[in-house]
Amino acid sequence: MLLLHETHEVRGRCEDEFEAAWREEWMPRLAKGQEARLLYFLHHAHGTGVSYNAVTLTALRDGAAWERLVQSVDGGELRDLAVRLDGLRHDVQAKVLIPLPWSPLQRIDLASVPGDGREHPLSLFMEDTVWPYEDRLEEYVERAGSHYAREMEGRGESALLEIQASFRSAFGSHRRREIVLWQKVTKPRALEPLLTREVPAEFKRPGGWMHDALALRDRWQSRLLRTTAWSPCF
Repeated sequence: MLLLHETHEVRGRCEDEFEAAWREEWMPRLAKGQEARLLYFLHHAHGTGVSYNAVTLTALRDGAAWERLVQSVDGGELRDLAVRLDGLRHDVQAKVLIPLPWSPLQRIDLASVPGDGREHPLSLFMEDTVWPYEDRLEEYVERAGSHYAREMEGRGESALLEIQASFRSAFGSHRRREIVLWQKVTKPRALEPLLTREVPAEFKRPGGWMHDALALRDRWQSRLLRTTAWSPCF
């Protein structure tokens, strides 16, 4: 399974039109086939980053499915729609992701993913993008699973985040190898202490991930992303 991750820098006045095109045209066209499905359409929550950013995650069955999607956008059925979407945004940044060995999500039954725009309650996700030191990438992948994921799981019902998936950028698909953690915010109200207080000292001590991971990386980016009511997954 491959995951196409796109960050769309939408023109502010075109935000509603852009979302409608994805809901009413792009998503249903993907759903007609057996090789790709839109999984998520999310907005970067206002006040937490660049304005009018949307994030989409599209599941692809394999590399051949990705190639056929590219061909459809470049000169096939999706070309005209892709050109129209380009007119509604300033830019789009894309990368292809593959699941890490310890990711809870490894495969998706594409046929089970709805493409009809059915609505549901909104959800909030924290997406962490991590840039490990180049010579410590493989060690980071292993220890993030054996240390960070277990640490989060050990918090049980008190955990703020639920790790639903973890990915790495596929070789050659991005300028630098990245790790992406896809985490659902299970207690949105508990975000306030995280945003308004310093990190407690006990989390910075040896043995804790925040301390030990500094040997493997010291840069990451967190984004708060909110699903739309019609996002197939939430």
